[in-house]
Amino acid sequence: METPNRSQPLSAGVRPLTLDAAGVTLSCLLAEPPDGQPRATLVAVHGGGMRAGYFDGQAHPDLSLLTLGAGLGFTVLALDRPGYGLSAERLPAGQTLAEQAEVLDALMDRFAQRYPTGAGFFLLAHSYGGKLALVTAAHSPRPLALDVSGCGYRYDIEPAELPRVLSRSSWGRNWGPLRLYPPDTFRSLGTLVAPMPVREADEVARWPGIFDDLAPRVRVPLRMTFAEHEAWWLHGERDIAEITARLATAPELRVEHQPDAGHNISLGWAARSYHLRALGFFEECLAALRARRGRPAADDRPVAASPSVTVPRV
Repeated sequence: METPNRSQPLSAGVRPLTLDAAGVTLSCLLAEPPDGQPRATLVAVHGGGMRAGYFDGQAHPDLSLLTLGAGLGFTVLALDRPGYGLSAERLPAGQTLAEQAEVLDALMDRFAQRYPTGAGFFLLAHSYGGKLALVTAAHSPRPLALDVSGCGYRYDIEPAELPRVLSRSSWGRNWGPLRLYPPDTFRSLGTLVAPMPVREADEVARWPGIFDDLAPRVRVPLRMTFAEHEAWWLHGERDIAEITARLATAPELRVEHQPDAGHNISLGWAARSYHLRALGFFEECLAALRARRGRPAADDRPVAASPSVTVPRV
Protein backbone atom coordinates (compact mmCIF):
# COMPACT_ATOMS: atom_id res chain seq x y z
CA MET A 1 0.00 0.00 0.00
CA GLU A 2 1.35 3.40 -0.93
CA THR A 3 1.02 6.00 1.80
CA PRO A 4 1.79 9.72 1.92
CA ASN A 5 4.61 10.86 4.19
CA ARG A 6 4.67 14.63 4.25
CA SER A 7 7.15 14.81 7.13
CA GLN A 8 9.98 13.28 5.12
CA PRO A 9 11.23 15.09 2.00
CA LEU A 10 11.81 12.71 -0.91
CA SER A 11 13.73 12.97 -4.15
CA ALA A 12 11.85 13.07 -7.45
CA GLY A 13 10.62 9.62 -8.40
CA VAL A 14 10.82 8.25 -4.84
CA ARG A 15 7.59 7.36 -3.09
CA PRO A 16 6.62 5.83 0.27
CA LEU A 17 5.29 2.30 0.49
CA THR A 18 4.13 -0.05 3.22
CA LEU A 19 4.55 -3.82 3.07
CA ASP A 20 3.42 -6.57 5.44
CA ALA A 21 6.05 -9.23 6.03
CA ALA A 22 6.04 -12.05 8.60
CA GLY A 23 3.32 -10.29 10.56
CA VAL A 24 5.15 -6.94 10.66
CA THR A 25 4.07 -3.82 8.75
CA LEU A 26 7.13 -2.03 7.41
CA SER A 27 7.46 1.46 5.98
CA CYS A 28 9.63 1.67 2.87
CA LEU A 29 10.78 3.98 0.10
CA LEU A 30 10.52 2.85 -3.52
CA ALA A 31 12.02 4.06 -6.79
CA GLU A 32 11.42 2.23 -10.08
CA PRO A 33 13.01 2.60 -13.53
CA PRO A 34 11.05 4.77 -15.97
CA ASP A 35 9.87 1.82 -18.09
CA GLY A 36 8.80 -0.22 -15.04
CA GLN A 37 10.93 -3.17 -16.14
CA PRO A 38 13.86 -3.46 -13.74
CA ARG A 39 17.12 -5.20 -14.51
CA ALA A 40 16.97 -6.43 -10.91
CA THR A 41 15.69 -5.21 -7.55
CA LEU A 42 18.05 -3.69 -5.02
CA VAL A 43 16.91 -3.85 -1.40
CA ALA A 44 18.68 -1.21 0.69
CA VAL A 45 19.04 -1.91 4.42
CA HIS A 46 19.95 0.93 6.81
CA GLY A 47 22.12 0.80 9.91
CA GLY A 48 21.43 1.30 13.58
CA GLY A 49 19.94 4.64 14.53
CA MET A 50 18.99 5.54 10.95
CA ARG A 51 15.96 4.98 8.72
CA ALA A 52 15.28 4.16 5.05
CA GLY A 53 15.84 7.79 4.05
CA TYR A 54 19.56 7.22 4.65
CA PHE A 55 19.57 6.05 1.03
CA ASP A 56 17.75 9.16 -0.21
CA GLY A 57 19.93 11.89 1.29
CA GLN A 58 18.53 15.39 0.76
CA ALA A 59 21.65 17.49 1.33
CA HIS A 60 22.70 17.18 -2.32
CA PRO A 61 21.17 15.55 -5.46
CA ASP A 62 24.19 13.25 -5.84
CA LEU A 63 23.47 11.40 -2.60
CA SER A 64 20.32 9.43 -3.41
CA LEU A 65 20.88 5.75 -4.14
CA LEU A 66 17.18 5.45 -4.98
CA THR A 67 17.25 7.95 -7.84
CA LEU A 68 20.63 6.77 -9.13
CA GLY A 69 19.65 3.10 -9.13
CA ALA A 70 16.26 3.73 -10.78
CA GLY A 71 17.93 5.87 -13.45
CA LEU A 72 20.26 2.97 -14.27
CA GLY A 73 17.42 0.48 -14.63
CA PHE A 74 17.10 -1.01 -11.14
CA THR A 75 14.14 -0.98 -8.80
CA VAL A 76 15.38 0.23 -5.42
CA LEU A 77 13.45 -0.60 -2.26
CA ALA A 78 14.75 0.91 1.00
CA LEU A 79 13.04 -0.39 4.12
CA ASP A 80 12.69 0.77 7.69
CA ARG A 81 13.95 -2.28 9.57
CA PRO A 82 11.73 -3.82 12.30
CA GLY A 83 11.67 -1.43 15.24
CA TYR A 84 11.97 1.65 13.02
CA GLY A 85 9.39 3.72 11.17
CA LEU A 86 5.86 2.30 11.14
CA SER A 87 6.87 -0.82 13.07
CA ALA A 88 8.42 1.10 15.97
CA GLU A 89 5.13 1.37 17.88
CA ARG A 90 4.48 -2.37 17.68
CA LEU A 91 8.13 -3.35 18.19
CA PRO A 92 9.56 -0.64 20.47
CA ALA A 93 12.38 -2.96 21.59
CA GLY A 94 13.09 -4.06 18.01
CA GLN A 95 14.09 -7.58 17.01
CA THR A 96 17.17 -9.77 17.01
CA LEU A 97 19.15 -10.29 13.82
CA ALA A 98 17.63 -13.76 13.36
CA GLU A 99 14.10 -12.36 13.68
CA GLN A 100 14.83 -9.48 11.32
CA ALA A 101 16.30 -11.89 8.76
CA GLU A 102 13.01 -13.76 8.73
CA VAL A 103 11.16 -10.49 8.13
CA LEU A 104 13.56 -9.38 5.39
CA ASP A 105 13.22 -12.68 3.55
CA ALA A 106 9.42 -12.44 3.80
CA LEU A 107 9.57 -8.83 2.60
CA MET A 108 11.35 -9.85 -0.59
CA ASP A 109 8.77 -12.58 -1.17
CA ARG A 110 5.91 -10.15 -0.58
CA PHE A 111 7.42 -7.53 -2.87
CA ALA A 112 7.93 -10.08 -5.66
CA GLN A 113 4.22 -10.95 -5.51
CA ARG A 114 3.27 -7.35 -6.28
CA TYR A 115 6.05 -5.85 -8.40
CA PRO A 116 8.34 -6.96 -11.23
CA THR A 117 11.79 -7.72 -9.82
CA GLY A 118 13.85 -8.42 -12.94
CA ALA A 119 16.60 -10.98 -12.41
CA GLY A 120 16.01 -11.07 -8.66
CA PHE A 121 17.20 -9.38 -5.48
CA PHE A 122 20.48 -7.77 -4.51
CA LEU A 123 21.07 -6.51 -0.98
CA LEU A 124 22.94 -3.27 -0.36
CA ALA A 125 23.33 -2.71 3.35
CA HIS A 126 25.08 -0.41 5.80
CA SER A 127 26.49 -1.02 9.29
CA TYR A 128 23.94 -2.95 11.40
CA GLY A 129 22.00 -3.46 8.18
CA GLY A 130 25.12 -5.17 6.82
CA LYS A 131 24.93 -7.64 9.67
CA LEU A 132 21.31 -8.31 8.76
CA ALA A 133 22.15 -8.78 5.08
CA LEU A 134 24.86 -11.31 5.93
CA VAL A 135 22.58 -13.24 8.30
CA THR A 136 19.83 -13.25 5.68
CA ALA A 137 22.15 -14.48 2.92
CA ALA A 138 23.43 -17.26 5.19
CA HIS A 139 19.91 -18.64 5.62
CA SER A 140 18.00 -17.67 2.46
CA PRO A 141 18.63 -18.51 -1.21
CA ARG A 142 16.87 -15.33 -2.32
CA PRO A 143 19.69 -12.72 -2.46
CA LEU A 144 21.82 -12.97 -5.62
CA ALA A 145 24.68 -10.91 -4.16
CA LEU A 146 25.50 -8.54 -1.29
CA ASP A 147 27.18 -5.16 -1.06
CA VAL A 148 27.95 -4.23 2.55
CA SER A 149 29.53 -1.04 3.89
CA GLY A 150 30.48 -0.02 7.42
CA CYS A 151 30.38 -3.57 8.79
CA GLY A 152 33.31 -5.81 9.63
CA TYR A 153 34.28 -8.65 11.93
CA ARG A 154 36.01 -7.19 14.98
CA TYR A 155 35.22 -3.81 16.52
CA ASP A 156 37.83 -1.14 17.03
CA ILE A 157 36.49 -0.96 20.60
CA GLU A 158 36.91 -3.33 23.50
CA PRO A 159 33.71 -5.44 23.81
CA ALA A 160 33.25 -4.37 27.43
CA GLU A 161 33.21 -0.74 26.30
CA LEU A 162 30.51 -1.17 23.62
CA PRO A 163 27.46 -0.49 25.85
CA ARG A 164 29.02 2.75 27.11
CA VAL A 165 30.00 3.88 23.60
CA LEU A 166 26.56 3.08 22.19
CA SER A 167 24.88 5.08 24.95
CA ARG A 168 26.70 8.23 23.82
CA SER A 169 26.35 10.13 20.56
CA SER A 170 29.56 8.60 19.10
CA TRP A 171 29.77 11.55 16.72
CA GLY A 172 33.34 10.98 15.59
CA ARG A 173 32.86 7.26 14.99
CA ASN A 174 29.68 7.80 12.96
CA TRP A 175 30.74 10.75 10.87
CA GLY A 176 34.44 11.53 10.89
CA PRO A 177 35.65 14.91 9.52
CA LEU A 178 32.84 17.33 8.66
CA ARG A 179 34.49 18.20 5.33
CA LEU A 180 33.37 14.79 4.03
CA TYR A 181 29.71 15.91 3.93
CA PRO A 182 27.68 18.51 2.01
CA PRO A 183 27.05 21.70 4.01
CA ASP A 184 23.34 20.98 4.63
CA THR A 185 23.83 17.39 5.77
CA PHE A 186 23.05 17.85 9.45
CA ARG A 187 20.16 20.24 8.82
CA SER A 188 18.61 17.74 6.39
CA LEU A 189 18.74 14.65 8.60
CA GLY A 190 15.28 15.35 10.02
CA THR A 191 13.36 12.11 10.37
CA LEU A 192 16.29 9.97 9.18
CA VAL A 193 17.70 9.53 12.68
CA ALA A 194 15.95 7.22 15.16
CA PRO A 195 16.88 5.55 18.46
CA MET A 196 18.47 2.11 18.22
CA PRO A 197 16.00 -0.40 19.72
CA VAL A 198 17.25 -2.08 22.87
CA ARG A 199 17.26 -5.63 21.48
CA GLU A 200 19.61 -4.46 18.72
CA ALA A 201 21.90 -2.72 21.16
CA ASP A 202 21.97 -5.78 23.43
CA GLU A 203 23.17 -7.96 20.53
CA VAL A 204 25.95 -5.69 19.29
CA ALA A 205 28.74 -7.19 21.41
CA ARG A 206 27.87 -10.70 20.20
CA TRP A 207 28.57 -9.92 16.54
CA PRO A 208 32.06 -11.51 16.20
CA GLY A 209 30.65 -14.84 17.38
CA ILE A 210 27.62 -14.51 15.11
CA PHE A 211 29.92 -13.74 12.19
CA ASP A 212 32.06 -16.81 12.92
CA ASP A 213 28.94 -18.94 12.70
CA LEU A 214 27.34 -17.45 9.58
CA ALA A 215 30.36 -16.66 7.40
CA PRO A 216 30.88 -20.22 6.06
CA ARG A 217 27.23 -20.22 4.90
CA VAL A 218 27.51 -17.09 2.73
CA ARG A 219 27.63 -18.59 -0.76
CA VAL A 220 26.89 -15.58 -2.98
CA PRO A 221 29.18 -12.85 -4.31
CA LEU A 222 29.98 -10.29 -1.64
CA ARG A 223 31.58 -6.86 -1.75
CA MET A 224 32.57 -5.18 1.52
CA THR A 225 33.59 -1.53 1.78
CA PHE A 226 35.36 0.28 4.62
CA ALA A 227 35.47 4.06 4.59
CA GLU A 228 38.83 5.79 4.82
CA HIS A 229 37.70 7.26 8.16
CA GLU A 230 35.86 4.16 9.43
CA ALA A 231 36.20 4.15 13.23
CA TRP A 232 33.87 1.38 14.38
CA TRP A 233 35.71 -1.55 12.81
CA LEU A 234 39.23 -2.90 12.52
CA HIS A 235 40.07 -2.96 8.81
CA GLY A 236 43.84 -3.22 8.45
CA GLU A 237 45.50 -5.92 6.37
CA ARG A 238 45.50 -8.51 9.15
CA ASP A 239 41.86 -7.77 9.95
CA ILE A 240 40.84 -8.17 6.31
CA ALA A 241 42.76 -11.45 6.15
CA GLU A 242 40.66 -12.67 9.08
CA ILE A 243 37.47 -11.66 7.28
CA THR A 244 38.38 -13.27 3.96
CA ALA A 245 39.47 -16.51 5.65
CA ARG A 246 36.05 -16.86 7.25
CA LEU A 247 34.17 -16.04 4.04
CA ALA A 248 36.00 -18.65 1.99
CA THR A 249 32.77 -20.16 0.61
CA ALA A 250 31.69 -16.92 -1.09
CA PRO A 251 32.29 -17.49 -4.84
CA GLU A 252 33.63 -13.95 -5.07
CA LEU A 253 34.73 -11.63 -2.29
CA ARG A 254 35.96 -8.07 -2.65
CA VAL A 255 37.09 -5.94 0.24
CA GLU A 256 37.57 -2.31 -0.74
CA HIS A 257 38.36 1.02 0.88
CA GLN A 258 36.40 4.15 -0.02
CA PRO A 259 38.54 7.30 0.03
CA ASP A 260 37.30 10.58 1.49
CA ALA A 261 34.46 8.92 3.37
CA GLY A 262 33.32 8.42 6.94
CA HIS A 263 31.24 5.61 8.40
CA ASN A 264 27.98 7.02 6.95
CA ILE A 265 29.24 6.78 3.37
CA SER A 266 25.84 7.25 1.70
CA LEU A 267 25.37 10.70 3.27
CA GLY A 268 28.77 12.11 2.27
CA TRP A 269 30.41 13.45 -0.87
CA ALA A 270 31.64 9.91 -1.59
CA ALA A 271 28.07 8.59 -1.81
CA ARG A 272 27.77 8.69 -5.59
CA SER A 273 31.15 7.05 -6.11
CA TYR A 274 30.30 4.30 -3.62
CA HIS A 275 26.83 3.72 -5.07
CA LEU A 276 28.20 3.54 -8.63
CA ARG A 277 30.80 0.99 -7.54
CA ALA A 278 28.10 -1.09 -5.86
CA LEU A 279 25.85 -0.92 -8.91
CA GLY A 280 28.81 -1.84 -11.12
CA PHE A 281 29.41 -4.90 -8.93
CA PHE A 282 25.77 -5.89 -9.29
CA GLU A 283 26.02 -5.45 -13.07
CA GLU A 284 28.94 -7.88 -13.09
CA CYS A 285 26.85 -10.33 -11.07
CA LEU A 286 24.01 -9.98 -13.59
CA ALA A 287 26.39 -10.72 -16.46
CA ALA A 288 27.68 -13.81 -14.64
CA LEU A 289 24.13 -14.89 -13.90
CA ARG A 290 23.18 -14.64 -17.57
CA ALA A 291 26.27 -16.60 -18.53
CA ARG A 292 25.46 -19.28 -15.97
CA ARG A 293 21.88 -19.58 -17.21
CA GLY A 294 23.22 -19.98 -20.73
CA ARG A 295 25.13 -23.11 -19.73
CA PRO A 296 23.63 -26.62 -19.68
CA ALA A 297 21.45 -27.21 -16.63
CA ALA A 298 23.93 -29.67 -15.15
CA ASP A 299 26.56 -26.94 -15.00
CA ASP A 300 24.78 -25.04 -12.24
CA ARG A 301 27.49 -23.06 -10.46
CA PRO A 302 27.38 -20.04 -8.15
CA VAL A 303 26.74 -16.66 -9.73
CA ALA A 304 30.42 -15.69 -9.90
CA ALA A 305 32.32 -17.27 -12.78
CA SER A 306 35.28 -18.30 -10.66
CA PRO A 307 36.40 -17.91 -7.03
CA SER A 308 38.39 -14.76 -6.39
CA VAL A 309 39.35 -12.44 -3.59
CA THR A 310 40.47 -8.91 -4.34
CA VAL A 311 41.59 -6.50 -1.65
CA PRO A 312 42.51 -3.19 -3.31
CA ARG A 313 44.04 -0.44 -1.23
CA VAL A 314 43.60 3.28 -1.78
